[in-house]
Amino acid sequence: MRYFFVLMVALFLSNALEAQIKINLYNQPIWGPTGYDYVEYYYLPDMEVYYYVPQHRFYYNEGGNWISRSSLPSRFSNYNFYNSYKVVVNESKPWRNHKVYKEKYLSYKGRHDQEVIRDSRDSKYFVNKNHPEHSNWVQQQKYDDGRNKVDKQNNNKGKHNSGKNKK
Repeated sequence: MRYFFVLMVALFLSNALEAQIKINLYNQPIWGPTGYDYVEYYYLPDMEVYYYVPQHRFYYNEGGNWISRSSLPSRFSNYNFYNSYKVVVNESKPWRNHKVYKEKYLSYKGRHDQEVIRDSRDSKYFVNKNHPEHSNWVQQQKYDDGRNKVDKQNNNKGKHNSGKNKK
């Protein structure tokens, strides 16, 4: 019985840790909203379209069928992703519940008050290769890594030298 309890606790903790580790900031489009470390889908109420972040694909209704494409049809060509509201949906195949999402987020149509990743000055978003500050962030990471290596080397030299000076 004790082993069963230990096993259950271990499984619970591993699931909790896995949930905390899920981050895909680097993969989110820069027109995506800030505030989410992990996103599977965005629901775009203005167009009633879903965007699947991991594969960069749009899901939209065409003649009663949900279509998956890497780009949207021409009828959406004037849509401004940076200026529209996006709802984060972390559910598999959310278009299956489209009526629920459509009704729930109907009031979000036409809203333009969401900060997007591109405009954020929060450094956690600089990991995204399309963020305007990404190249500066990469250079800073290289600089910091170089400094850390020098600091470690200096610390190691100090440890080795301290033993030589003792009587």
